[in-house]
Amino acid sequence: MTMVQNILHINSGDLLRIEAKTLHSILDEVIFKLLSTLSPVMRNTATKLLLLMAQSHQEILILLRLSACYKGLRSLLNKQEPGTEFCQEFRQLICLLSPKVHQEVEEQKLHQAACLIQAYWKGFQTRKRLKKLPSAVIILQRNFRSKRAKILLELNRQKEEEDRRLQLQLQRQRAMRLSRELRLSMLEIVHPGQVEKHNREIEEKSALIIQKHWRGYRERKIFLQQKPSLVEYKAAVILQRATLKFLAKCRKKKKLYTPWQGFRELTDARRIELKQQVDDYVRRHPGSQMSDVTSRELHSQAQERLQHYFMGRALEDRAQLHREALKAQISTNIEQLIKAPNLKEAEWKEPELFLSRSRPVVAKAKQDHLTTLKHIQAPWWKKLGEEAGDEIDVPKDELSVELGTLFIGGTKPP
Repeated sequence: MTMVQNILHINSGDLLRIEAKTLHSILDEVIFKLLSTLSPVMRNTATKLLLLMAQSHQEILILLRLSACYKGLRSLLNKQEPGTEFCQEFRQLICLLSPKVHQEVEEQKLHQAACLIQAYWKGFQTRKRLKKLPSAVIILQRNFRSKRAKILLELNRQKEEEDRRLQLQLQRQRAMRLSRELRLSMLEIVHPGQVEKHNREIEEKSALIIQKHWRGYRERKIFLQQKPSLVEYKAAVILQRATLKFLAKCRKKKKLYTPWQGFRELTDARRIELKQQVDDYVRRHPGSQMSDVTSRELHSQAQERLQHYFMGRALEDRAQLHREALKAQISTNIEQLIKAPNLKEAEWKEPELFLSRSRPVVAKAKQDHLTTLKHIQAPWWKKLGEEAGDEIDVPKDELSVELGTLFIGGTKPP
């Protein structure tokens, strides 16, 4: 066996060159030593040799599996009890000879291992869940207490609202009872003949109060309904104004930077005609020779006139912008005056929107105001000879005003 083992280690291909009968004899001898010998050393050597032969040559492995001579070899090997010294080699040999059984055994072992791992994992999860149970109970108790506190708070709030409503109802009933008692006491004081008149006056006052409240409610409702349309109208006005300004600016830029489109092409007849006209003009107006000094003077005059023209054009552009700004300001003032509230409805902050910084405007406005007041306060006999267009003189000392007194739109109070 040692010689065969050395041959396999040195050159395993030589074993297949042996005749089949000799190979069967060697295998029989090795198997006999493995199964019948009691010596662990011999059994270990035979097992290793048989395993080496089966692993080295596929033909020998097929022969051991399928040959009729070795039909009971697997059952005999399974009945053997291998020693601890060569237990691994013995199991490898059994696995090589019976792969399906070994695969089933391995799958069963893997299944048992998976079941064991799952059992350990489930136990770990269960222990972890059990550890968390006290905290979960605490959380549940906290949530339950908070919910119960919210419910109690809501019940207390509802109870307070109910008590408040009952108190208001009692106060209203008490006030109605007192008003009726007061009315009865007043009716006792009034003369019997004046009772009907007194009742009529009370009914009229009540009707006026009801009408006042109803009109106020109706006006507020109408205002709330018209408020979105008013906001849309103001937004549309602002957008239109901005759009018009933008379009005017674009038109102005287009005028300033109009590209040169070139001259129209002239026909030959037109060229001959123009040349004839130029020759006639030159013949009728012969040019006089000009000195260098005179030409320089004319050139400087032309430059001055051109500079004066450009400066005047810039001033005209500024004046035009100023006029457009004044027009926009006047339109804004008119719009603000049209939308101004009535004096009865005006609040204390609204007059600040109609203040002015311009002293001439203030003086003129105050003069017109004093004129109107004098015309209104004058006796009737002074108005007999007046006409609609007559002006009333106002002393200059009455026109001493300060800034920030009257309206000019588009400005803020100082």
